[in-house]
Amino acid sequence: MPPPSPAAAVRTATDAVALATPDLRRRGPLGRLVEEHPRAADAALVAGLVSLGLVTAVLGLATVEGSTGLGLFRPDEPVAQVVVTAWLAGAVLGATLLLARRTRPLAVTVALTALAVASLATAGVLGVLGVCLACAVHAVAASRPPRTAWLTCAAVLAVVTVALWWWQDIGLAEILLWSDPVVSPDGDPVRDLAEPPFSPGRRSASVSLLLALLLLGMATGSGARARRLHAEDLAERYRAMARDRDQSAALARAGERARIAREMHDVVAHSVSVMVALSDGAGAALDRAPDRSREALRELSRTGREALTDMQRVLGALDPDDEEPGTPDGRPEPTGTDLAAVVARFRAAGVPVTATGLDVPLPDDTSLRLAVVRVVQESLTNVLRHAPGTSTAEVEVRRGADVVEVEVRDAGGTRPGAGGGTGRGILGMRERAALLGGSVAAGPRPEGGWVVRVVLPWDRPEELRRDLREGLPEDEDDGGAP
Repeated sequence: MPPPSPAAAVRTATDAVALATPDLRRRGPLGRLVEEHPRAADAALVAGLVSLGLVTAVLGLATVEGSTGLGLFRPDEPVAQVVVTAWLAGAVLGATLLLARRTRPLAVTVALTALAVASLATAGVLGVLGVCLACAVHAVAASRPPRTAWLTCAAVLAVVTVALWWWQDIGLAEILLWSDPVVSPDGDPVRDLAEPPFSPGRRSASVSLLLALLLLGMATGSGARARRLHAEDLAERYRAMARDRDQSAALARAGERARIAREMHDVVAHSVSVMVALSDGAGAALDRAPDRSREALRELSRTGREALTDMQRVLGALDPDDEEPGTPDGRPEPTGTDLAAVVARFRAAGVPVTATGLDVPLPDDTSLRLAVVRVVQESLTNVLRHAPGTSTAEVEVRRGADVVEVEVRDAGGTRPGAGGGTGRGILGMRERAALLGGSVAAGPRPEGGWVVRVVLPWDRPEELRRDLREGLPEDEDDGGAP
Protein backbone atom coordinates (compact mmCIF):
# COMPACT_ATOMS: atom_id res chain seq x y z
CA MET A 1 0.00 0.00 0.00
CA PRO A 2 1.57 3.35 -1.00
CA PRO A 3 2.24 5.94 1.71
CA PRO A 4 -0.27 8.76 2.07
CA SER A 5 0.32 11.92 0.11
CA PRO A 6 1.52 15.02 2.01
CA ALA A 7 -1.96 16.54 1.82
CA ALA A 8 -3.54 13.36 3.21
CA ALA A 9 -0.97 13.28 6.00
CA VAL A 10 -1.82 16.84 6.97
CA ARG A 11 -5.55 16.06 6.98
CA THR A 12 -4.93 13.05 9.21
CA ALA A 13 -2.88 15.19 11.59
CA THR A 14 -5.65 17.78 11.79
CA ASP A 15 -8.21 15.08 12.58
CA ALA A 16 -5.93 13.74 15.31
CA VAL A 17 -5.68 17.14 16.96
CA ALA A 18 -9.46 17.53 16.81
CA LEU A 19 -9.83 14.25 18.70
CA ALA A 20 -7.38 15.32 21.39
CA THR A 21 -9.86 17.23 23.54
CA PRO A 22 -11.36 16.79 27.03
CA ASP A 23 -14.43 15.31 25.32
CA LEU A 24 -12.50 12.04 25.28
CA ARG A 25 -13.62 11.65 28.86
CA ARG A 26 -16.88 9.79 28.89
CA ARG A 27 -19.23 11.98 30.92
CA GLY A 28 -22.91 11.68 31.66
CA PRO A 29 -25.45 14.44 31.05
CA LEU A 30 -24.82 16.01 34.48
CA GLY A 31 -21.05 15.90 34.02
CA ARG A 32 -21.29 17.51 30.59
CA LEU A 33 -23.59 20.19 32.01
CA VAL A 34 -21.12 21.02 34.78
CA GLU A 35 -18.24 21.00 32.28
CA GLU A 36 -20.00 23.33 29.87
CA HIS A 37 -21.54 25.70 32.48
CA PRO A 38 -19.20 25.86 35.51
CA ARG A 39 -20.56 29.18 36.81
CA ALA A 40 -24.14 27.97 36.76
CA ALA A 41 -23.06 24.76 38.50
CA ASP A 42 -21.29 26.77 41.22
CA ALA A 43 -24.36 28.97 41.72
CA ALA A 44 -26.55 25.88 42.05
CA LEU A 45 -24.11 24.40 44.59
CA VAL A 46 -24.18 27.57 46.71
CA ALA A 47 -27.97 27.74 46.61
CA GLY A 48 -28.25 24.09 47.58
CA LEU A 49 -25.88 24.40 50.52
CA VAL A 50 -27.60 27.54 51.83
CA SER A 51 -30.96 25.79 51.59
CA LEU A 52 -29.53 22.79 53.40
CA GLY A 53 -28.22 25.07 56.15
CA LEU A 54 -31.64 26.68 56.54
CA VAL A 55 -33.37 23.30 56.75
CA THR A 56 -30.94 21.94 59.35
CA ALA A 57 -31.29 25.13 61.43
CA VAL A 58 -35.07 24.80 61.45
CA LEU A 59 -34.87 21.12 62.32
CA GLY A 60 -32.57 21.98 65.21
CA LEU A 61 -35.27 23.98 66.97
CA ALA A 62 -37.57 22.40 69.51
CA THR A 63 -41.14 23.61 69.17
CA VAL A 64 -43.51 23.92 72.08
CA GLU A 65 -46.27 22.59 69.85
CA GLY A 66 -44.68 19.13 69.82
CA SER A 67 -43.87 19.15 66.10
CA THR A 68 -41.00 17.33 64.46
CA GLY A 69 -38.09 19.51 65.60
CA LEU A 70 -34.95 17.75 66.78
CA GLY A 71 -35.21 19.43 70.15
CA LEU A 72 -31.75 20.96 70.29
CA PHE A 73 -32.81 24.57 70.88
CA ARG A 74 -35.98 26.32 72.05
CA PRO A 75 -37.20 29.11 69.79
CA ASP A 76 -38.16 31.28 72.78
CA GLU A 77 -34.62 31.24 74.18
CA PRO A 78 -32.65 34.43 73.31
CA VAL A 79 -29.45 32.51 72.87
CA ALA A 80 -31.13 30.24 70.31
CA GLN A 81 -31.44 33.20 67.97
CA VAL A 82 -27.70 33.85 68.27
CA VAL A 83 -26.81 30.22 67.69
CA VAL A 84 -29.15 29.77 64.73
CA THR A 85 -27.87 33.02 63.22
CA ALA A 86 -24.30 31.77 63.57
CA TRP A 87 -25.33 28.45 62.04
CA LEU A 88 -26.92 30.11 59.00
CA ALA A 89 -24.06 32.60 58.64
CA GLY A 90 -21.59 29.72 58.60
CA ALA A 91 -23.59 27.98 55.89
CA VAL A 92 -23.78 31.12 53.72
CA LEU A 93 -20.11 32.02 54.17
CA GLY A 94 -18.95 28.45 53.61
CA ALA A 95 -21.00 28.04 50.45
CA THR A 96 -19.80 31.40 49.14
CA LEU A 97 -16.16 30.50 49.74
CA LEU A 98 -16.61 27.47 47.50
CA LEU A 99 -16.99 29.79 44.51
CA ALA A 100 -13.20 30.25 44.59
CA ARG A 101 -12.34 26.57 45.01
CA ARG A 102 -11.47 26.06 41.30
CA THR A 103 -8.69 28.67 41.33
CA ARG A 104 -7.54 28.64 44.98
CA PRO A 105 -8.46 25.27 46.48
CA LEU A 106 -5.90 25.30 49.29
CA ALA A 107 -6.77 28.82 50.43
CA VAL A 108 -10.48 27.98 50.39
CA THR A 109 -9.84 24.83 52.45
CA VAL A 110 -7.90 26.79 55.08
CA ALA A 111 -10.63 29.44 55.27
CA LEU A 112 -13.37 26.82 55.60
CA THR A 113 -11.44 25.02 58.34
CA ALA A 114 -11.16 28.26 60.31
CA LEU A 115 -14.87 28.91 59.76
CA ALA A 116 -15.69 25.40 61.00
CA VAL A 117 -13.70 25.97 64.18
CA ALA A 118 -15.53 29.26 64.75
CA SER A 119 -18.88 27.53 64.18
CA LEU A 120 -18.02 24.87 66.75
CA ALA A 121 -17.07 27.57 69.25
CA THR A 122 -20.40 29.38 68.80
CA ALA A 123 -23.20 27.23 67.43
CA GLY A 124 -21.65 24.04 68.75
CA VAL A 125 -22.14 22.07 65.51
CA LEU A 126 -20.63 21.96 62.03
CA GLY A 127 -23.85 21.84 60.10
CA VAL A 128 -23.39 22.46 56.37
CA LEU A 129 -19.73 23.32 56.87
CA GLY A 130 -18.93 19.60 56.90
CA VAL A 131 -20.25 19.31 53.34
CA CYS A 132 -18.39 22.50 52.38
CA LEU A 133 -15.14 21.02 53.69
CA ALA A 134 -15.74 17.87 51.64
CA CYS A 135 -16.24 20.01 48.50
CA ALA A 136 -13.02 21.92 49.24
CA VAL A 137 -11.05 18.69 49.73
CA HIS A 138 -12.52 17.46 46.44
CA ALA A 139 -11.14 20.57 44.71
CA VAL A 140 -7.70 20.04 46.26
CA ALA A 141 -7.62 16.36 45.24
CA ALA A 142 -8.73 17.26 41.70
CA SER A 143 -6.04 19.89 41.15
CA ARG A 144 -3.08 18.93 43.34
CA PRO A 145 -0.80 15.88 43.65
CA PRO A 146 -2.05 13.02 45.84
CA ARG A 147 0.49 13.75 48.60
CA THR A 148 -0.74 17.33 48.95
CA ALA A 149 -4.38 16.23 48.87
CA TRP A 150 -3.96 13.59 51.58
CA LEU A 151 -1.98 15.93 53.84
CA THR A 152 -4.69 18.56 53.44
CA CYS A 153 -7.43 16.04 54.23
CA ALA A 154 -5.59 14.81 57.33
CA ALA A 155 -4.94 18.36 58.54
CA VAL A 156 -8.61 19.34 58.15
CA LEU A 157 -9.77 16.24 60.01
CA ALA A 158 -7.27 16.77 62.83
CA VAL A 159 -8.07 20.46 63.37
CA VAL A 160 -11.84 19.98 63.28
CA THR A 161 -11.65 16.94 65.58
CA VAL A 162 -9.63 18.87 68.19
CA ALA A 163 -12.10 21.75 68.00
CA LEU A 164 -15.03 19.36 68.26
CA TRP A 165 -13.66 17.65 71.38
CA TRP A 166 -12.15 20.65 73.09
CA TRP A 167 -13.74 23.95 72.13
CA GLN A 168 -17.32 22.78 72.49
CA ASP A 169 -16.74 22.41 76.23
CA ILE A 170 -16.18 26.15 76.54
CA GLY A 171 -18.35 27.25 73.66
CA LEU A 172 -21.30 29.60 73.79
CA ALA A 173 -23.79 26.83 73.15
CA GLU A 174 -22.44 24.66 75.98
CA ILE A 175 -22.38 27.51 78.48
CA LEU A 176 -25.73 29.12 77.74
CA LEU A 177 -27.94 26.46 76.23
CA TRP A 178 -27.15 23.50 78.40
CA SER A 179 -26.57 25.18 81.75
CA ASP A 180 -30.23 24.84 82.84
CA PRO A 181 -32.81 22.19 81.98
CA VAL A 182 -35.48 23.14 79.48
CA VAL A 183 -38.96 21.62 79.63
CA SER A 184 -41.94 21.68 77.34
CA PRO A 185 -45.41 23.00 78.40
CA ASP A 186 -46.55 19.55 79.40
CA GLY A 187 -43.62 19.27 81.79
CA ASP A 188 -41.37 16.88 79.84
CA PRO A 189 -37.71 17.93 79.64
CA VAL A 190 -36.93 18.63 75.96
CA ARG A 191 -33.22 18.00 76.21
CA ASP A 192 -33.78 14.73 78.00
CA LEU A 193 -35.49 13.37 74.86
CA ALA A 194 -32.20 12.93 73.05
CA GLU A 195 -28.53 12.65 73.82
CA PRO A 196 -26.94 16.12 74.07
CA PRO A 197 -24.92 17.06 70.98
CA PHE A 198 -21.79 17.58 73.07
CA SER A 199 -21.74 14.08 74.57
CA PRO A 200 -18.87 11.72 73.62
CA GLY A 201 -21.24 9.60 71.52
CA ARG A 202 -22.45 12.58 69.50
CA ARG A 203 -18.92 13.82 69.06
CA SER A 204 -17.72 10.44 67.79
CA ALA A 205 -20.62 10.33 65.34
CA SER A 206 -19.76 13.84 64.13
CA VAL A 207 -16.11 12.91 63.58
CA SER A 208 -17.11 9.73 61.74
CA LEU A 209 -19.52 11.66 59.53
CA LEU A 210 -16.86 14.28 58.77
CA LEU A 211 -14.33 11.54 57.97
CA ALA A 212 -16.79 9.91 55.58
CA LEU A 213 -17.47 13.24 53.84
CA LEU A 214 -13.76 14.02 53.51
CA LEU A 215 -12.99 10.57 52.13
CA LEU A 216 -15.85 10.94 49.65
CA GLY A 217 -14.39 14.27 48.54
CA MET A 218 -10.94 12.68 48.21
CA ALA A 219 -12.29 9.79 46.15
CA THR A 220 -14.29 11.92 43.73
CA GLY A 221 -11.52 14.53 43.44
CA SER A 222 -8.83 11.92 42.81
CA GLY A 223 -11.02 10.30 40.18
CA ALA A 224 -11.57 13.65 38.46
CA ARG A 225 -7.82 14.33 38.49
CA ALA A 226 -7.06 10.89 37.06
CA ARG A 227 -9.57 11.41 34.25
CA ARG A 228 -8.16 14.85 33.50
CA LEU A 229 -4.57 13.62 33.43
CA HIS A 230 -5.58 10.69 31.23
CA ALA A 231 -7.33 13.03 28.80
CA GLU A 232 -4.32 15.38 28.78
CA ASP A 233 -2.02 12.42 28.13
CA LEU A 234 -4.18 11.28 25.22
CA ALA A 235 -4.30 14.83 23.90
CA GLU A 236 -0.51 15.14 24.08
CA ARG A 237 -0.09 11.81 22.32
CA TYR A 238 -2.42 12.89 19.53
CA ARG A 239 -0.63 16.22 19.26
CA ALA A 240 2.72 14.40 19.08
CA MET A 241 1.29 12.15 16.36
CA ALA A 242 0.04 15.23 14.54
CA ARG A 243 3.46 16.87 14.80
CA ASP A 244 5.15 13.72 13.54
CA ARG A 245 2.74 13.50 10.63
CA ASP A 246 3.23 17.18 9.83
CA GLN A 247 6.99 16.73 9.91
CA SER A 248 6.74 13.60 7.77
CA ALA A 249 4.54 15.43 5.29
CA ALA A 250 6.96 18.37 5.21
CA LEU A 251 9.92 16.03 4.70
CA ALA A 252 8.02 14.19 1.97
CA ARG A 253 7.26 17.47 0.20
CA ALA A 254 10.85 18.63 0.56
CA GLY A 255 12.17 15.31 -0.70
CA GLU A 256 9.81 15.37 -3.66
CA ARG A 257 10.78 18.93 -4.51
CA ALA A 258 14.47 18.02 -4.28
CA ARG A 259 13.96 14.97 -6.51
CA ILE A 260 12.06 16.97 -9.11
CA ALA A 261 14.65 19.77 -9.01
CA ARG A 262 17.43 17.21 -9.41
CA GLU A 263 15.71 15.56 -12.37
CA MET A 264 14.90 18.91 -13.98
CA HIS A 265 18.51 20.01 -13.62
CA ASP A 266 19.76 16.77 -15.14
CA VAL A 267 17.39 17.06 -18.08
CA VAL A 268 17.76 20.78 -18.73
CA ALA A 269 21.46 21.22 -18.02
CA HIS A 270 22.51 18.15 -19.99
CA SER A 271 20.12 18.35 -22.90
CA VAL A 272 20.23 22.10 -23.42
CA SER A 273 24.02 22.20 -23.19
CA VAL A 274 24.33 19.41 -25.75
CA MET A 275 21.70 21.01 -28.00
CA VAL A 276 23.50 24.37 -27.91
CA ALA A 277 26.83 22.72 -28.75
CA LEU A 278 25.25 20.69 -31.57
CA SER A 279 23.52 23.69 -33.06
CA ASP A 280 26.74 25.74 -32.92
CA GLY A 281 28.66 22.91 -34.55
CA ALA A 282 26.03 22.42 -37.23
CA GLY A 283 26.08 26.12 -38.04
CA ALA A 284 29.88 26.20 -38.23
CA ALA A 285 30.05 23.13 -40.50
CA LEU A 286 27.09 24.04 -42.67
CA ASP A 287 29.24 25.26 -45.61
CA ARG A 288 32.45 23.29 -45.09
CA ALA A 289 30.96 19.87 -44.16
CA PRO A 290 27.26 19.62 -44.96
CA ASP A 291 27.16 15.93 -44.07
CA ARG A 292 28.53 16.56 -40.59
CA SER A 293 26.12 19.45 -40.22
CA ARG A 294 23.16 17.24 -41.12
CA GLU A 295 24.35 14.58 -38.66
CA ALA A 296 24.64 17.21 -35.94
CA LEU A 297 21.12 18.41 -36.68
CA ARG A 298 19.80 14.85 -36.50
CA GLU A 299 21.55 14.39 -33.16
CA LEU A 300 20.12 17.73 -32.08
CA SER A 301 16.63 16.50 -32.94
CA ARG A 302 17.13 13.22 -31.05
CA THR A 303 18.46 15.07 -28.02
CA GLY A 304 15.51 17.46 -28.06
CA ARG A 305 12.97 14.65 -28.30
CA GLU A 306 14.62 12.74 -25.46
CA ALA A 307 14.72 15.92 -23.38
CA LEU A 308 11.03 16.49 -24.05
CA THR A 309 10.23 12.90 -23.05
CA ASP A 310 12.25 13.22 -19.84
CA MET A 311 10.57 16.54 -19.09
CA GLN A 312 7.14 14.97 -19.48
CA ARG A 313 8.24 12.13 -17.22
CA VAL A 314 9.34 14.52 -14.48
CA LEU A 315 6.20 16.62 -14.73
CA GLY A 316 4.06 13.48 -14.79
CA ALA A 317 5.45 12.56 -11.38
CA LEU A 318 3.53 15.53 -10.00
CA ASP A 319 0.24 13.82 -10.85
CA PRO A 320 -0.48 11.09 -8.25
CA ASP A 321 -3.13 9.55 -10.52
CA ASP A 322 -0.68 9.10 -13.38
CA GLU A 323 0.64 5.61 -12.72
CA GLU A 324 2.83 4.27 -15.48
CA PRO A 325 4.96 1.13 -15.47
CA GLY A 326 8.70 1.65 -15.34
CA THR A 327 10.88 2.06 -12.31
CA PRO A 328 9.97 0.25 -9.07
CA ASP A 329 8.58 3.44 -7.53
CA GLY A 330 5.96 3.71 -10.29
CA ARG A 331 7.69 6.40 -12.38
CA PRO A 332 8.50 5.64 -16.03
CA GLU A 333 12.12 4.83 -16.73
CA PRO A 334 13.96 7.82 -18.20
CA THR A 335 15.18 7.79 -21.75
CA GLY A 336 18.83 8.00 -22.71
CA THR A 337 20.08 5.53 -20.09
CA ASP A 338 22.51 3.83 -22.50
CA LEU A 339 26.00 4.88 -21.46
CA ALA A 340 27.42 4.39 -24.94
CA ALA A 341 24.70 6.58 -26.46
CA VAL A 342 25.32 9.27 -23.82
CA VAL A 343 29.06 9.30 -24.58
CA ALA A 344 28.39 9.34 -28.34
CA ARG A 345 26.11 12.35 -27.96
CA PHE A 346 28.84 14.32 -26.18
CA ARG A 347 31.35 13.32 -28.82
CA ALA A 348 28.97 14.66 -31.42
CA ALA A 349 28.77 17.87 -29.39
CA GLY A 350 32.55 18.26 -29.67
CA VAL A 351 33.84 16.77 -26.43
CA PRO A 352 36.85 14.45 -27.03
CA VAL A 353 35.61 11.65 -24.80
CA THR A 354 37.69 8.55 -24.14
CA ALA A 355 35.58 5.92 -22.41
CA THR A 356 36.43 2.57 -20.84
CA GLY A 357 34.15 0.10 -19.13
CA LEU A 358 30.98 1.17 -20.92
CA ASP A 359 30.23 -2.48 -21.65
CA VAL A 360 30.60 -3.47 -18.00
CA PRO A 361 27.34 -5.20 -17.02
CA LEU A 362 25.69 -3.07 -14.38
CA PRO A 363 23.42 -4.53 -11.67
CA ASP A 364 19.69 -4.81 -12.27
CA ASP A 365 19.00 -2.07 -9.72
CA THR A 366 17.30 0.60 -11.85
CA SER A 367 18.13 3.37 -9.39
CA LEU A 368 21.81 2.44 -9.44
CA ARG A 369 21.99 2.23 -13.25
CA LEU A 370 20.23 5.58 -13.54
CA ALA A 371 22.63 7.10 -11.00
CA VAL A 372 25.64 5.91 -13.05
CA VAL A 373 24.20 7.44 -16.23
CA ARG A 374 23.31 10.71 -14.49
CA VAL A 375 26.82 10.99 -13.02
CA VAL A 376 28.39 10.56 -16.46
CA GLN A 377 25.90 12.99 -18.00
CA GLU A 378 26.45 15.67 -15.36
CA SER A 379 30.23 15.32 -15.40
CA LEU A 380 30.47 15.55 -19.20
CA THR A 381 27.99 18.44 -19.19
CA ASN A 382 30.31 20.29 -16.82
CA VAL A 383 33.22 19.56 -19.16
CA LEU A 384 31.20 20.88 -22.10
CA ARG A 385 30.18 24.06 -20.27
CA HIS A 386 33.18 24.87 -18.11
CA ALA A 387 36.16 23.29 -19.91
CA PRO A 388 35.68 24.07 -23.62
CA GLY A 389 38.61 23.11 -25.78
CA THR A 390 39.87 20.45 -23.37
CA SER A 391 42.27 18.02 -24.94
CA THR A 392 40.60 15.00 -23.43
CA ALA A 393 37.74 13.86 -21.22
CA GLU A 394 38.09 10.39 -19.78
CA VAL A 395 35.18 8.28 -18.55
CA GLU A 396 35.94 5.10 -16.63
CA VAL A 397 33.36 2.69 -15.23
CA ARG A 398 34.51 -0.17 -12.99
CA ARG A 399 32.48 -2.85 -11.29
CA GLY A 400 34.00 -4.43 -8.21
CA ALA A 401 32.81 -7.22 -5.99
CA ASP A 402 30.24 -5.06 -4.26
CA VAL A 403 30.63 -1.52 -5.64
CA VAL A 404 30.40 0.32 -8.94
CA GLU A 405 32.97 3.09 -9.43
CA VAL A 406 32.61 5.91 -11.94
CA GLU A 407 35.39 8.40 -12.63
CA VAL A 408 35.30 11.28 -15.09
CA ARG A 409 38.42 13.40 -15.68
CA ASP A 410 39.26 16.29 -17.96
CA ALA A 411 42.48 18.14 -18.75
CA GLY A 412 41.08 21.62 -18.30
CA GLY A 413 39.69 24.01 -20.86
CA THR A 414 41.63 26.19 -23.27
CA ARG A 415 38.85 28.73 -23.75
CA PRO A 416 36.68 30.65 -21.28
CA GLY A 417 33.82 28.57 -20.03
CA ALA A 418 30.23 29.40 -19.24
CA GLY A 419 31.17 31.05 -15.94
CA GLY A 420 30.70 29.99 -12.34
CA GLY A 421 28.03 27.39 -11.71
CA THR A 422 25.48 27.11 -8.94
CA GLY A 423 26.84 23.86 -7.52
CA ARG A 424 23.50 22.12 -8.07
CA GLY A 425 25.05 19.51 -10.34
CA ILE A 426 27.54 18.26 -7.75
CA LEU A 427 24.85 18.49 -5.08
CA GLY A 428 22.50 16.39 -7.20
CA MET A 429 25.16 13.73 -7.69
CA ARG A 430 25.80 13.59 -3.97
CA GLU A 431 22.09 13.29 -3.23
CA ARG A 432 21.77 10.39 -5.68
CA ALA A 433 24.82 8.67 -4.21
CA ALA A 434 23.61 9.21 -0.64
CA LEU A 435 20.25 7.59 -1.45
CA LEU A 436 22.18 4.47 -2.52
CA GLY A 437 24.65 4.57 0.36
CA GLY A 438 27.51 5.81 -1.83
CA SER A 439 29.85 8.79 -1.94
CA VAL A 440 31.00 11.50 -4.33
CA ALA A 441 34.41 13.18 -4.42
CA ALA A 442 34.89 16.10 -6.79
CA GLY A 443 37.69 18.63 -7.12
CA PRO A 444 40.56 19.98 -9.21
CA ARG A 445 43.38 17.72 -10.35
CA PRO A 446 47.00 18.56 -9.45
CA GLU A 447 48.03 18.36 -13.10
CA GLY A 448 45.12 20.54 -14.16
CA GLY A 449 41.51 19.91 -14.97
CA TRP A 450 38.75 18.41 -12.87
CA VAL A 451 37.90 14.96 -11.59
CA VAL A 452 34.67 13.44 -10.31
CA ARG A 453 34.82 10.09 -8.54
CA VAL A 454 31.66 8.25 -7.45
CA VAL A 455 31.44 4.99 -5.49
CA LEU A 456 28.07 3.22 -5.37
CA PRO A 457 27.50 -0.01 -3.42
CA TRP A 458 25.25 -2.60 -5.02
CA ASP A 459 23.73 -5.95 -4.10
CA ARG A 460 23.59 -4.77 -0.49
CA PRO A 461 20.63 -4.51 1.88
CA GLU A 462 19.71 -0.97 2.81
CA GLU A 463 21.20 -1.23 6.32
CA LEU A 464 24.55 -2.40 4.88
CA ARG A 465 24.46 0.47 2.41
CA ARG A 466 24.05 2.88 5.30
CA ASP A 467 26.96 1.27 7.15
CA LEU A 468 29.14 1.52 4.05
CA ARG A 469 28.18 5.16 3.57
CA GLU A 470 29.11 5.98 7.18
CA GLY A 471 32.50 4.30 6.71
CA LEU A 472 33.46 6.22 3.57
CA PRO A 473 35.85 9.19 3.82
CA GLU A 474 34.53 12.73 3.65
CA ASP A 475 34.04 14.24 0.20
CA GLU A 476 36.67 16.59 -1.10
CA ASP A 477 36.00 20.27 -1.48
CA ASP A 478 34.00 21.16 -4.55
CA GLY A 479 36.40 23.94 -5.37
CA GLY A 480 33.63 25.98 -6.96
CA ALA A 481 32.39 23.19 -9.22
CA PRO A 482 29.11 23.77 -11.00
